[in-house]
Amino acid sequence: MRIEWAEDFKISTRIENGATIISANKAGLLSLSRQLATLAEQEGNDHYHLDSNNSPRRRLK
Repeated sequence: MRIEWAEDFKISTRIENGATIISANKAGLLSLSRQLATLAEQEGNDHYHLDSNNSPRRRLK
């Protein structure tokens, strides 16, 4: 699966009262939505780990 990140993306996550909160700027939301759409279109049991190791600039937290 080819992953592309929009220029100047920022995404952060935190756990608050048992809920996972995802915050992002416009570029981060566009990047995340593209990745989810790509994952949804894959055949079989594909999955993807979203962490700092999957970002070319390691800016995903």
